[in-house]
Amino acid sequence: MNKYSYDTPIGIITVEDDGDYITAIYTDSIKSSDEESELAKLTFKQLCEYFNKKRTAFKLPIKFEGTPFQKSVWQELCKIPYGTTCSYKQIAENIGNPKACRAVGMANNKNKIMIVVPCHRVIGSNGSLVGYAGGLDIKKFLLDFEQG
Repeated sequence: MNKYSYDTPIGIITVEDDGDYITAIYTDSIKSSDEESELAKLTFKQLCEYFNKKRTAFKLPIKFEGTPFQKSVWQELCKIPYGTTCSYKQIAENIGNPKACRAVGMANNKNKIMIVVPCHRVIGSNGSLVGYAGGLDIKKFLLDFEQG
């Protein structure tokens, strides 16, 4: 497992990969000292393009590690267009399980690949910002950033 950290507009982000796939992207408070892999370099390049408003979708090999239900939610998250939002209820309906709003929320919370798998674009049915592993301040930043 390769792990490398980068400074970004939302703080330090760590990229983990297994040599073939990105397995995690998350906020971290300590910059790692691991050797930077080619896949981490590519990921950071695309994240820089995103933060410079030159990229709205990512083209990276990612590996989902979770239950079949979680994977279906994460795949659905990848369909939410840049600059838009979707509710937990809409995600549940889109995956054919309309009563699974809370389970969608739990799967969203377990997403290990932030920004690239855009769980920050999922909001409450009433438009409220609800939960984000990186913190609501980062979720608000990302949503405002994409709107601006």
